[in-house]
Amino acid sequence: MQSRRTVKRGMGVLVVAFLLLAAFLGALVFRKYEHAGAPPPMPAAPQQAGPVAVTLFFADENGDGLVREGREIEGCDEISGCLESILEELINGPVGDLAPVLPPTGMFNSVRLDGTLARVDFAQELLDALPGGSSSELLAAYAVVNSLAINYPQVQSVLFTVDGKSLETLKGHLDIRHPLTPDYSLEKGAARKQSQQSKGIKE
Repeated sequence: MQSRRTVKRGMGVLVVAFLLLAAFLGALVFRKYEHAGAPPPMPAAPQQAGPVAVTLFFADENGDGLVREGREIEGCDEISGCLESILEELINGPVGDLAPVLPPTGMFNSVRLDGTLARVDFAQELLDALPGGSSSELLAAYAVVNSLAINYPQVQSVLFTVDGKSLETLKGHLDIRHPLTPDYSLEKGAARKQSQQSKGIKE
């Protein structure tokens, strides 16, 4: 009799252990599929304390291309704040012998990141003060695009608007109806004619 009770007790322990194991494995499988359907987490916003070294693009003295200039900006907690700082420094102009690409009295409404697309909303005052001509327009737009993208790889393209409205061009030449991607071939010494044609620049 004692041996039968021992066998029954052992079988009961095995059954309980099996049920616990099955419940544990079931929970693991449920969590796996639950996380599989969830969207991937967004990259953490930059949290930088103190000055940050950045690269800006300005025009060369003759307006023949873009040239890099180093600058320090204040650290930022959110990516939009970082991008706004870049644009502010472009408006402030170069500190060396380079030429500005945006008018010093220019204003912008906002810069925000939507996925990998940076949305830059200029104020009409900036557009009015922007010099005319296809070269000035091209360098102004791509100084912004390249400066944002080279410092923050999250930015893969830039869409320009003015006071929240979409425009065909900034000053009648460069097509800005669609997002612009960085073009580092516009740096000084690079052939620009082919780049202008591929972007729909009107002479």
